[in-house]
Amino acid sequence: MQVILKEDVKNLGTKHDLVKVRPGYARNFLFPQGFAVEATEGRRKEVAEITKQRAHKEEKLRTAAEKTAEFLKNITLKVGAKAGEKGKIFGSVTSIQLSEAIKKSGYDIDRKNISIDNEDNIKTLGTYTAKVKLHKDVTVAVNFEVVSE
Repeated sequence: MQVILKEDVKNLGTKHDLVKVRPGYARNFLFPQGFAVEATEGRRKEVAEITKQRAHKEEKLRTAAEKTAEFLKNITLKVGAKAGEKGKIFGSVTSIQLSEAIKKSGYDIDRKNISIDNEDNIKTLGTYTAKVKLHKDVTVAVNFEVVSE
């Protein structure tokens, strides 16, 4: 039996996927829980249209992410931190501070999408690299410099 998923179902598929399942699984679990509906011809056409529109929106988002990635790849961000005489930072630099530095350059990136390679070791002044995930297909390495305030 073919069904159209209304939500993401673990080990089965994602929302708007057309999947083949056993009739008992569909009747006893997927339909009562509201996870799926039966795949009629009208619903298949509707899902095809939704998928086409989603692909168009996804392409726009990916193009914008690539444009942002090109900008971020070519700049070096400056992150200010309080430091002692020997260049040792009081505390450490985190993705929150890096997110704020990116925001100052004109792009709003969520801190959850930033991963600093050696976050525990950023306790001195210097130049470091972080990975920023802008889209599921677009990740860019961003150089940043920790400077004394």
